[in-house]
Amino acid sequence: MTALAALNAATFFVDRHVAEGRGDRIAFRFRDRSLTYADVAASVEAAGGELARRGLDAGERVLLALPDTPAFVTAFWAVVKLGAVAVPVNTLMTAGEYEFLLNDSRARIAVLAEEVAPHVAAARGRCPWLREVIVAGDALERAPGGPATTPRTTREDIMYWGYTSGSTGAPKAAVHSHKDFVAAAERVGRGVFGLGSDDRTFSASKMSFAFGLGNTLYFPALAGGSAVLVPERLTPERAFEVIEAERPTVFFAVPTLYARMLALEAAERRWDLSSLRFCVSSGEALPPALFDRWRERFGLELVDVVGSTENLHDFIANRPGDARRGSAGRLVPGFDARLEDDEGRPVPPGAVGHLLIRGETTAPYYWNRPERTRQTMVGEWLRTGDMFARDEDGRFYFAGRADDMLKVGGQWVSPTELEAHLGEHPAVLEAAVVGRPDADGLVQAHAAVALKEGVEASEALRGELRRFLAGRLPGYKIPRAIEIVSELPKTATGKIQRFRLRAG
Repeated sequence: MTALAALNAATFFVDRHVAEGRGDRIAFRFRDRSLTYADVAASVEAAGGELARRGLDAGERVLLALPDTPAFVTAFWAVVKLGAVAVPVNTLMTAGEYEFLLNDSRARIAVLAEEVAPHVAAARGRCPWLREVIVAGDALERAPGGPATTPRTTREDIMYWGYTSGSTGAPKAAVHSHKDFVAAAERVGRGVFGLGSDDRTFSASKMSFAFGLGNTLYFPALAGGSAVLVPERLTPERAFEVIEAERPTVFFAVPTLYARMLALEAAERRWDLSSLRFCVSSGEALPPALFDRWRERFGLELVDVVGSTENLHDFIANRPGDARRGSAGRLVPGFDARLEDDEGRPVPPGAVGHLLIRGETTAPYYWNRPERTRQTMVGEWLRTGDMFARDEDGRFYFAGRADDMLKVGGQWVSPTELEAHLGEHPAVLEAAVVGRPDADGLVQAHAAVALKEGVEASEALRGELRRFLAGRLPGYKIPRAIEIVSELPKTATGKIQRFRLRAG
């Protein structure tokens, strides 16, 4: 039997640069100071020693509830280097949510930000697996010494659990190995985005989520590039300020943030975005009107991509210099796709079907969720739950989540299509469309619309929006009701929580 090839992602993304003479290169920028690859390697060694002294064994889980700071970088790579499993989670949850994640993951150690510690303390008595709590800051970075022994890890060893955002139910952990991180960095970070040693990334999505983890932690590290660490949740103004001050070359955000940045008056004159090569949009379908407005205002391309925690990062993506408005892009090299109808038959080009994906970074299973694993992981294929169409050129077009598609009067209606048209109205900041039953129990399209600052809600505006849609869509697609809301409900990753809109 052939032994599995040795690989440790922490050694590959951090120590390799020091060993090959790039230790003095900047790895991260954080609050006006720079951390080199040598700095990161030293702090990871120290933190590894502390975790080893706390009894962390290979294969055990460590829950990380940390903002985007050097402490996150140190703790994540220290856990991975010791052959354990890093489980990063959002820092904005309740005690009950931390209790669920600690017990579901059976984490033996939790590394927490100060603001998270009281919530975990409130739940700790109900978390029998948890034996150690470390409140971060500089505690791990300044721990004396390093690990006496770094266990041998292989390509297939699990090193990361990514909990889904929970927008459609209780979070579940997709498991990923050391090789997945290298493959994602090579296929997406280098292959799609072309990140090199001179690039500096800035991600609005935090490292506690799979998308932000790639953008900030390991995509730039493949080539010895750098990333900007910003712990606070970004306002549109703060995003512009960081871009101007830190001079990133690539910016990653969700469509909602781009829309709110565009809503700032004269933003193109107030801040300097000249360092950016392009911007990346993910998390929700990118409305064509938003794509157009961003390019018109800032002269920058919005590169729309599609990914998932189950696939670690992107599997469909536009390419810089070849982004098409309204399209999610083409397959990332290394991935295959199938589009099927409800009976599992292939759909022709241009028709909407259920998307199945397979690739080298696809998670093999969900932790402790055998039924969900059977439903989602179909052999080598992963059922994404997304509906797409594909044209003759291999470009994909998002139609909505499978459970969001509407059948109105016997005909399919794509919420994404309606949202894109609503987003083109000059009064609309963002929109979401869901199905709600009418008095007869029949499903009808219902639109929720958030307006741009300074626009007043009125019955006249609702009528105007309805007429606007009527000039672009057949009658059966026009929403039965248009509700004007102050903001749309979202998950921490910026995805719209349509189940809350369906509930009324």
